[in-house]
Amino acid sequence: MTISNAQTEVDNWIKTYGVRYFSELTNMAILTEEVGEVARIISRQYGDQSFKESDKTKDLGDEMADVLWVLMCLANQTGVDLEAAFKKNMEKKTNRDSTRHLDNEKLK
Repeated sequence: MTISNAQTEVDNWIKTYGVRYFSELTNMAILTEEVGEVARIISRQYGDQSFKESDKTKDLGDEMADVLWVLMCLANQTGVDLEAAFKKNMEKKTNRDSTRHLDNEKLK
């Protein structure tokens, strides 16, 4: 599935089951909440915090997919083609950082 296909699938789902998009501001708040859920799992699985009993059933992939879902909602609402934006961003990073990390002694 391409990113563009995924954006279309999200849009179709919203129109079929979701009635309408939440406002952009509401979706921004939801995105922040979903990123927090990803952070919670990572801080417990890879960091120093221990899992609470209620956290043990959380699925990192599912929470990441929630982040992606809301990001696609925001992209659809604001007219952003995430596939084109991602390609452009990768080109920017490659042009800007093609040797930066390779030359970084801290990373060797």
